[in-house]
Amino acid sequence: MSSAALVTMGDTPKPPAQPLVTRTRVRVRGLVQGVGFRPFVYRLAERHGLTGWVRNDEQGVILEVQGGACAAFLDDLARERPPLSRVDAVEAEQVAPRADDRGFAIDASARAGTASVAIGPDHAPCRACLEELFDPGARRYGYPFLNCTHCGPRYTITRGLPYDRPKTSMAGFPMCAECAREYHDPRDRRFHAQPIACPACGPRLSLAVGDVARRLREGQIVALKGAGGFLLACDARDDGAVAALRARKQRDARPFACMVASLASARLLAEIGPDEAALLEGSPRPIVLVRRLSGDRPSPRVAPDLAWIGLMLPSTPLHYAIFHELAGRPDGVAWLDAPLDVALVMTSANPGGEPLVIDDADAAARLGGIADVVVTHDRDVVVRNDDSVMRVVAGAPTFLRRARGYVPEPLRLPFEVPPVLAVGAHLKATVCFTRGREAFVSQHVGDLDDAATYRFLEETIDHLGRALEVTPVAVAHDLHPDLLSSRRALASGLRAVPVQHHHAHLAAVLAEHGQRGPAVGLALDGYGYGSDGGAWGGELLLVDGARFERLGHLSPLRLPGGDAAARAPWRMAAAALHALGRGDEIIKRFGHMGANTVLLSMLDRGVRAPWTTSMGRWFDAACGLLGVRLDASYEGEAPMVLESLVTRPSVSPGAYRISGEGTRVLDLLPLLAALGGRSPADGADVFHGTLAAALVEWAAPAVRERDLRTVVLGGGCVMNEVLTGLLVEGFQRQGITALVPRAVPANDGGLSLGQAWVAALELME
Repeated sequence: MSSAALVTMGDTPKPPAQPLVTRTRVRVRGLVQGVGFRPFVYRLAERHGLTGWVRNDEQGVILEVQGGACAAFLDDLARERPPLSRVDAVEAEQVAPRADDRGFAIDASARAGTASVAIGPDHAPCRACLEELFDPGARRYGYPFLNCTHCGPRYTITRGLPYDRPKTSMAGFPMCAECAREYHDPRDRRFHAQPIACPACGPRLSLAVGDVARRLREGQIVALKGAGGFLLACDARDDGAVAALRARKQRDARPFACMVASLASARLLAEIGPDEAALLEGSPRPIVLVRRLSGDRPSPRVAPDLAWIGLMLPSTPLHYAIFHELAGRPDGVAWLDAPLDVALVMTSANPGGEPLVIDDADAAARLGGIADVVVTHDRDVVVRNDDSVMRVVAGAPTFLRRARGYVPEPLRLPFEVPPVLAVGAHLKATVCFTRGREAFVSQHVGDLDDAATYRFLEETIDHLGRALEVTPVAVAHDLHPDLLSSRRALASGLRAVPVQHHHAHLAAVLAEHGQRGPAVGLALDGYGYGSDGGAWGGELLLVDGARFERLGHLSPLRLPGGDAAARAPWRMAAAALHALGRGDEIIKRFGHMGANTVLLSMLDRGVRAPWTTSMGRWFDAACGLLGVRLDASYEGEAPMVLESLVTRPSVSPGAYRISGEGTRVLDLLPLLAALGGRSPADGADVFHGTLAAALVEWAAPAVRERDLRTVVLGGGCVMNEVLTGLLVEGFQRQGITALVPRAVPANDGGLSLGQAWVAALELME
């Protein structure tokens, strides 16, 4: 029946009801500054015929809308947010309508208190910017600094909040008339894009892109200033260039990462699954570890003896411009969908393991002996920020290093906590600040072996603390009192909260998953100072808030020569032979490495040979016994090569023992004995398969006895894709879910999050 039929004789038809005019004030919290949120709100209000205003402030974005479609506006606001934004909360309240309201305005940023927003991370060029970059008719054709609100640098150019141009390193580049027009046009995707630039008014390179490409073709090494610092680049297919880079950088075997133009180009070099493809093409653009294809491309010198290679796609317009030159400068973007047989080594410009070089003068002084040419530009890098590194572990992405593209995105906590600073340990240092329900883990700082890296730690604490406007009430640190980070915490004047190393590893995973415990966890690590002063590293722990209990540990091995054993797998193999009662084989097998009667005496008498329960040292012992690596030129080299040899993991029956009533001890000596006479590849299969089975059988009863359903995995060995995959499957067969680190690295790069979580919980108790 039509609506007209409802009108009876004598009724007077009523005019259609007019929408009720209301006014709504909206607070939006999250990553909503510097990502095109205000122009998005402007266009949305215009579409719904609403009046009002929007602006940035210290808490995020605040706006008011007035008209008859406020409810529909709010629905679309939540559903259609800009691609780089993250909305944590939308709070709306009705306010009195204003009779004089006309149009919709984007107001200037305002400050009225302490900031509760965050700076966004850097992002790779969006598709629209790439179309401009490769369009000969566009005014930004080939310009290596183009960007818009959907892409470009953020964190690395920002000095403070709110995120506005005067507080970035673009402050010294006045906009030309055309850029200013785009910047002030709410309908333009560059509206309020703070790094907006063009060839007429923006930063300039010290060397033309064409000359950079020519030098790379000729086999030269180029130091290239990127968004977060300088990188060293060369042709990854050129054995001579890669060898020269290794020699000049004094980097014997540590793998280099390679940059390729596109996903199609990456498939020429490696097996790329759906998860790896998503990581490679995502706007953060991390280095992704993928299984390499057989063949001689890139040079075998790029990642010696490893089954995996680190690949990344271009993360800045400059990188794209270089590949465009190497491809012959084709018009349009279609060339990115076809494979390009070009790969460039892209490695951090940090001589001697020091922090990434970011200053032009510093680059000239420190990189001149490594690079054939140093290519710089006149936009300052405010915050050094290395490349992130990821791999797919147990079916999901996992960080090996968290930095550019992800920092300083916060991790959400399950409830508000006191403001705390955590300073990590010694290796792979990061820092973490808590603020309300958020934890901000810094970019990778590095190993605190020298004064320069320690200064970088201080810079990171200062910059992140100022940017977040956090005043911590306590500082968390490693239990080891002699680490530089611990000394820094103890001298800070704040309440210092020591956190045992492996407790922090497992607490980081619990924080990420929004849990405080109780939880049973396996900490599979290299070294951590134990609560008894010993060298821990293979631990079965019960974690409950700010406390933990040691339920078990790996059977201890001697460390002949102390710390030297951590860098020499043959020494751990010698310790294993001694423990197996086969000490007479040590000099025969390892005499050429330095094994002698003095070393035998160390083992016999326990002098300069302390005990360790480290999981990493058991890996080293296996590598030494199998001849995979006798010496290591970089941390983790031997276990990484061993993992690369695995093809079909298998379990050797009876090759481990579990003993003890109170403290359960897992003895892996029978497993090392079972490696005798095996080839390295066969031994790798047996070691990984048997180790995983042993760990599951060791930990599962502790989980079930406490009526729990999950087990927590943490520590550097959890980055081993084979081992962690086997553990997840093994626990699953036992009806137990394994919680794996995803949001921060399983290694010491995630420690600061765990320290901050433990300290915050202690303060709240």
